Amino acid sequence: MQRLRELSRRVEAVYGEIAETFSTYQQRQGLQCRTGCGECCLAPTIEATVLEMLPLALHLFDQGKAEQTLDQLGQLTEPQGCLFYQKLSFDGKQGQCSVYQQRPSICRMFGAAGYRDKTGQTSLSVCKTIKADNPAKYQQGLIMLQSSPPPMMMQSKEQVNELDYQLGNKHYPINTALELALQQVLFKASYSYDQQDLQIA
Repeated sequence: MQRLRELSRRVEAVYGEIAETFSTYQQRQGLQCRTGCGECCLAPTIEATVLEMLPLALHLFDQGKAEQTLDQLGQLTEPQGCLFYQKLSFDGKQGQCSVYQQRPSICRMFGAAGYRDKTGQTSLSVCKTIKADNPAKYQQGLIMLQSSPPPMMMQSKEQVNELDYQLGNKHYPINTALELALQQVLFKASYSYDQQDLQIA
């Protein structure tokens, strides 16, 4: 269990760097998310690794909510948006994250970020809502790809996932990744308790 906690601290340290890097770029280019928008959080296609969900899994464990959350995840019958997104409008497009401090790396980068196209060139990925809100700033971002390149999404994800190959080598739908992270935490916790019992005996 101690190893998972240490690993989680290292993940969170990288998260701090990622949030600063992407936030700075997005603010400088004027390509920030619309206040209260959570449309991307509804997408069942958002993926994360087990490692990326480890800080949230440990947070839930420490709050005594790990098993309850695992039960909720087990009741999902089909892929859907993040379990921790709280809808604040009828269509769900307005809302907020209820675990913002423990959100995974994809949530810290989303909005405006760089990626490699099929030819290996740097391209700019921008959320459709941000494009619609700021068409001129989006075009300016494309023009400035060379002089002011965006931080690369894949590079930052690798920065996290290389901390532990076993937990960071495969992407899952975000709710599945959290389910697997919770299972890891609960297994390690039960093993730790067993070891303590043996030592006492």
